[in-house]
Parts: sequence; C-alpha cells; structure tokens
Amino acid sequence: MHLCGVPELVAAIPSKMPKKKPARPAKDVFNVDWPLFGELSRALALKVAREYDPDLVIGIATAGVVPGAAVAAMLDRPFHSMLVSRRYQAETVRETPAVFGAAPAEVRGKNVLIVDETCGSGDTLRLAIASVLNAGAADVRSAVSFKTGEFQPDFFGLETESVIVLPWDKEIIVDGELLPNPKYE
Repeated sequence: MHLCGVPELVAAIPSKMPKKKPARPAKDVFNVDWPLFGELSRALALKVAREYDPDLVIGIATAGVVPGAAVAAMLDRPFHSMLVSRRYQAETVRETPAVFGAAPAEVRGKNVLIVDETCGSGDTLRLAIASVLNAGAADVRSAVSFKTGEFQPDFFGLETESVIVLPWDKEIIVDGELLPNPKYE
C-alpha cells in the first residue's frame, strides 16, 4: 500500500462540515466635506432638471432635508419636508422605517421630487413615495445624494458602498463647543 496519495484522497472526500461564510470586509468610510456636498447637490439638481420638472421638492428628515433644500433652491421650486425614520422616537433602531406625520397637502395633483441623503434598501424612499402618492400627487420621482445599495432611485449623485459621513454629522455642539461626533470616532 502506497501512502503518498493519502492527502489527495482525503481532500477528494466531500466534507459534511458546514462551509464557512467569507467574512464581510469592513466598509470604507467616505467623509464628505461641504464643498463636495455642494458639488453633489449641484450635479443632482442638473440631472433632475434635464429629465424631470417637479412642482415641488420634499426632503426626507432628517439628513435628506439638507440636500433636498439645496436641490429645491437650485430648481427654484418650493421645499417641504416629511419625517420617515428608523430612529425617531425609538430606544433602538427599528428594522423598518416608519412615517411620522402626513405628506404635505401641497402635493395633491403635483409632480413631486423626494430627496434623501442615501439609499440602500429603498425602504425609506418606498414609504415616502407611497405616502406622497396616497396624498394625491400626480407623479413622484426619487433622488439621493448617495446610492449605497440595491435600490435604484430615479436620480443619484454618486454610487458607493462606503459608509457616508456627512459634513453636518462630523461635529456636534456640546456645552457651546464644536466637538467630533462620538458616533464616528
């Protein structure tokens, strides 16, 4: 009996052990500064203007209000906001977001652009779009600064898998002083 082939023989036997899932690599962090935010908002507004003429713009509170207001200003359209969140009034982050309050009454019969800062799963945008359509909007389109997942918004500024740190989230005011936001340390 020749034993030299034993390792090959053992390797050829299918294992009944569960296969290890590959570890997910840590996501890179994309720190967005104010000039880049301004340029992304400008690019997003231009993309929208070339294909869609909304009557009004709705920013998803909280982080989508800033790019929403910037896009609305550049399109010279009225701006409104609505709150759709996984965190609002919750001790822990919800698995799915919830709508707090109603869509603005001004959407009835109008073409509406809904803007959020990022979009991964699309859960927040789907809820916002449904809420605005239920309030009587004629047409609703979606726009995000950063497309970070599978959901395909109508318009987006940049596509990335990185964790986004927005300029207004980098620092917080504590006792009258600007300090680094501890959630990003």
